[in-house]
Amino acid sequence: MNKLFGMISLGCDKNRVDGERLLGEIVRHGCKITDDLSKAQVLIVNTCAFLQAAREESIDAVLEADSYRGGALEKIVVTGCLPEKYIGELFPALTEADVFLGVKDASELFPALERSYAAEARVNAVGEGYGRPERFVSTSPHLKYLKIADGCFNHCTYCLIPKIRGGYVSYPMEELVEEAASLGETEELVLVAQDTTRYGEERGKNALVPLLKALSALENIRSIRLLYCYPEAVTEELILELKENKKLIKYLDLPMQHSEDRVLKLMGRRASRSFYLDLIARLRREIGGIALRSTFIAGFPGETEEEHKRLLAFLKEAKLDNCGFFAYSREEGTPAYRMQGQVHPSTKKRWVRELYRAQAEISEEKLSARVGSTLEVLCDGIDYEKSCFAGRAYFQAQEIDGCVYFTSPKAEEGKRYKVHIDRAETYDLYGHTVEE
Repeated sequence: MNKLFGMISLGCDKNRVDGERLLGEIVRHGCKITDDLSKAQVLIVNTCAFLQAAREESIDAVLEADSYRGGALEKIVVTGCLPEKYIGELFPALTEADVFLGVKDASELFPALERSYAAEARVNAVGEGYGRPERFVSTSPHLKYLKIADGCFNHCTYCLIPKIRGGYVSYPMEELVEEAASLGETEELVLVAQDTTRYGEERGKNALVPLLKALSALENIRSIRLLYCYPEAVTEELILELKENKKLIKYLDLPMQHSEDRVLKLMGRRASRSFYLDLIARLRREIGGIALRSTFIAGFPGETEEEHKRLLAFLKEAKLDNCGFFAYSREEGTPAYRMQGQVHPSTKKRWVRELYRAQAEISEEKLSARVGSTLEVLCDGIDYEKSCFAGRAYFQAQEIDGCVYFTSPKAEEGKRYKVHIDRAETYDLYGHTVEE
């Protein structure tokens, strides 16, 4: 085959890494990749199925891909979480797609396409893949993701991930170190998994800290950021490593989901309000200046107005650096789907707005305190709308937190600069570079 490929990739950073393995297969077979979807002969739609809204977005993306029929487009490949979970329904219904692959089927991309071309037929290759093919990195050269595990065994009552991706499986440490070494010069390596803090536990012993030490020993890796660290699994060993390892960014993403004990128990979480506050205090005490991020669900079945107000009070007490808030999505196949006391959609939306409003005040207060200081900022490129450079300080993860916008006579993507902060907005900072 000598085809021109395009890709529409949806969902999380973990899905992005899966998509990069598909891109790697394309490059390995000597084919080219285009950003102009109208020119692609084969279009890959890398789907998400975590929530109903994500499934609808994925179907819309397939229909968008189908709109290119009549031009260069010959085949549509639908891959990722959606076919992995719903192939029985998708294959007969989504006739726009020519090939279906699951979350671990990158190795089957070309064999499945060849079967489809040869027989002029639709092909279901979900579950036929093996191994983890070499990736073609799609992010900026200075920022790369490393997926250290797949699946999950937390079994939160609102979540479909275990049913889509199965139980927790840690990738072998030697393979991860080899993969990280192959990524070349990397200013920021972002570790992702459904739960990074559980790495190695299905084999009998948590091995996250040994993995962090091994990755930190690589000369091509300048810094490491941790995402998706379940608070219940943050150990003293991890806290000590964050404190002492200079390559680890002093930043933790801790998905808490709620603050109130009764709601957390209904969610299948093993933490409590007091546990969260104690953990936050301990992290700040042990690691000076650590940035803490979290996510919360509003409107879980049975949640009351009083519990929502208690969550608002928790935010004001915890003063986290960054937060994301989501209205509960009722997903068939999860225990929460059958729970009594489903919250009205309008109430969920109102609660989300109130949570964002509360966090905005906290964020503005924290960022205003940085006005007049000088921060080290990693340049991510140029923001043409603002006519300045855009970058991030250590307390900002790409795409999910705010930015530092700065002026400079000259700046290069992937380089670090000292930026004097002149003003702050709710989520972003503004400044100018200063001489070292």
